[in-house]
Amino acid sequence: MSQQASELRSSTAVVTLGRPDPTPDGPLNPPISLSSTFRSAGAPQQGERVYARYANPTWEPLEEAIASLEGGDLPGLAFASGMAAVSAALSLVPVGGVAVVPSASYNGTIGLARDLAEAGSLVLREVDPLDLAATIVALEGADLLWLESPTNPRLDVVDLPRLVSEARRRAVTAVVDNTFSTPLRQRPLSVGADVVVHSATKFIAGHSDVLLGLVVARNGELRARLAKHRTLHGGIAGPFEAWLALRGLRTMALRLDRAEATAGELARRLLEHPAVERVRYPGLPSDPNHERARVQLDGFGAIVSIEPSGGADAADRLVEALGLFTPATSLGGVESLVERRRRHAAEPLEVPEALVRLSIGIEHVEDLWADLDRALTAAAG
Repeated sequence: MSQQASELRSSTAVVTLGRPDPTPDGPLNPPISLSSTFRSAGAPQQGERVYARYANPTWEPLEEAIASLEGGDLPGLAFASGMAAVSAALSLVPVGGVAVVPSASYNGTIGLARDLAEAGSLVLREVDPLDLAATIVALEGADLLWLESPTNPRLDVVDLPRLVSEARRRAVTAVVDNTFSTPLRQRPLSVGADVVVHSATKFIAGHSDVLLGLVVARNGELRARLAKHRTLHGGIAGPFEAWLALRGLRTMALRLDRAEATAGELARRLLEHPAVERVRYPGLPSDPNHERARVQLDGFGAIVSIEPSGGADAADRLVEALGLFTPATSLGGVESLVERRRRHAAEPLEVPEALVRLSIGIEHVEDLWADLDRALTAAAG
């Protein structure tokens, strides 16, 4: 464990990062600190924890690990949920400032941005990030650009290097939600992003038992602003949740590799299924996002979105007919989940009514395929 994380492959780094200093008879894993306050050292000192709303020794190994994986120079910040992290990142827009946000973003993100705009806190410019020219025009005079890639749940892959570069040229803060790809598949800081956001609830924790958000900032000024927002707004992580997320991180490479391989195979089979009208998966050579994904990503991910023939009614029948897939929201866990996304009233209208998002877990591919094939046939009948 003495080897520098920068010298290790990411699949090794997830196992070694965030460990306590090696000492004889010392613990292999960091302990959980369940204290709400900390002993004062007398006169205030730099880095003093003081109170558990400011810092917690259980957060810190996870915060250091995610920053290292993302290629950041400063520790990350743990938040109570992915939305708490999103809220902190959007707070970087000054009052009355301009935020450029894709209309088809995760519904919590675009929903919060619209609420802030309605309250007069910011001016919102909604864009389609696949339309490069229009998005670049929207950056003029803006304060923040928000991007997802791949997008949730349409799995569009945007030209991240180009858009981040255009934002930086205009001194626009570029924030990237990297939840779908994880730092094992994409590192937005390496192409110039200023802030990276994760719902650690998903692939990082990986067991559908944690609500947690993570943020990594490029520089100290941004990190300080995000940390202040966390402290004053109270969106702090619980120590047990942070400990579980770090434990989940240890197996993320294995889980993601397995789920991604299965997702690719299922996508290929679904493409040929007579009851499926469209398959969205950037790993398919026929997918319109494939070439950009092949260049930008180190893997195509574990999410597949499909549109069954017969529209929303057929999509609902499909979800009801599945047995091994669990009908539930969220993604990135060891179990496979399924959901028709437009069942949520808050889902952006750009998401097709019949789109069904499949979060592929670590079950055997043939069992998952048997479930899908049977349910698709039943739904079509």
